[in-house]
Amino acid sequence: MPIIDVLDSSMHYEETGGGTPIVFLHGNPSSSHAWRNVLPALGEPGHLLAPDLIGMGRSGKPAIGYTFADHARYLDAWFDGLDLEQAVLVGHDWGGALAFDWAARHPHRVRGVAFFETIMRPMSWSELGEAPRKRTQTMRSPQGEQLILDQNFFIETAFTGGVLNPLSEQQMAPYLSPYPTRESRRPVLQWARSLPLDGDPADVTKRVEAYGTWLAASPDVPKLLLTFDSSPTLGITEQVATWCAANIAGLQIEHLGPAGHHATEDRPDAIGNAIARWTDRNKLR
Repeated sequence: MPIIDVLDSSMHYEETGGGTPIVFLHGNPSSSHAWRNVLPALGEPGHLLAPDLIGMGRSGKPAIGYTFADHARYLDAWFDGLDLEQAVLVGHDWGGALAFDWAARHPHRVRGVAFFETIMRPMSWSELGEAPRKRTQTMRSPQGEQLILDQNFFIETAFTGGVLNPLSEQQMAPYLSPYPTRESRRPVLQWARSLPLDGDPADVTKRVEAYGTWLAASPDVPKLLLTFDSSPTLGITEQVATWCAANIAGLQIEHLGPAGHHATEDRPDAIGNAIARWTDRNKLR
């Protein structure tokens, strides 16, 4: 269970293998536990690393706001502390956004980026379907604090409604255990309120716009988009995938079939195998 001191706290990460670093970044309300069945499917070679974002999983929980910038700052320190160079990044959900952001700010340290179900660009409220719009509005209201901080609603529904195969109580335990108190759930609430919609939050919108510029202007960096179907919770729909194909340089797209938003629970082998094929095809490991 590797742990490294990072700024004023610490970050836990899973690690296996050697060679080219391949870094797996989870989203909300997840942890490195999400990659447990994906990593073995990649095979060898590869130095596989999966950190818990600050305040999440088994990483430390400092008294910070858990904004996008906070997460990026601690993640920068984690990369630097481990001397990770020429890394391949894999990101899901907010982990994908953090991967894009890190790559855009460290273009000479990234070899490739694979991603799925993440934030590709700033959006507008009108682009959201009725159910996602109501859910997002609720998360940004005082009721969001009650549901996430007091009731742990977001975590529980993520792995029952955000997957095609709901997790059992026993399977849910590793996701719930890092958040036993109201205060410990603040990172989950902050992420839930951070989706950039009509320019709000402004700081997140600016970061997403900046990495969008890099995604469009980096044809020499291979990129892989994994897409799925059969679930109403999917964020990267066929329309969004079409936008990605038209606006992201060096992009390859592979469709993996049925899965919910938290696809690492529904299709871990397919995800791992697809990333392995992509890394080998592009000589990234």
